[in-house]
Amino acid sequence: MEPKEVIEALWARIEARDWAGVGELMAADVVVEWPISAERISGRANFVAVNSEYPQGWSIRVLRILADGENVVSEVEVPHVDFGVFRAAAFWTVRGGVVVSGREYWTSMGSEPSPQWRAEYVEVG
Repeated sequence: MEPKEVIEALWARIEARDWAGVGELMAADVVVEWPISAERISGRANFVAVNSEYPQGWSIRVLRILADGENVVSEVEVPHVDFGVFRAAAFWTVRGGVVVSGREYWTSMGSEPSPQWRAEYVEVG
């Protein structure tokens, strides 16, 4: 698979809760960073566990996937019935048909209030 196809398959397998399939797309020594929460996930087994253990009630909608060689960027929306709507921008490196590294920026929609100083320049919504 080309790098973009690997990330398309990754999100599809996560959505399907195909955890064995997710593991097949990750290098054994993959490292995925979550800078917002200052966490690092090291290794395939930990990546699969973190995702499979997340409380149920969510779905994934892929908004876009862009690729430039082995570098792939994805943006997804993840509504959760109890926790609201999340968005993630993820930066992946794919080599040899597997993800070797990633950096995901997760946020809750509307979790950060709009500063008053820019109110006259923006629309909220």
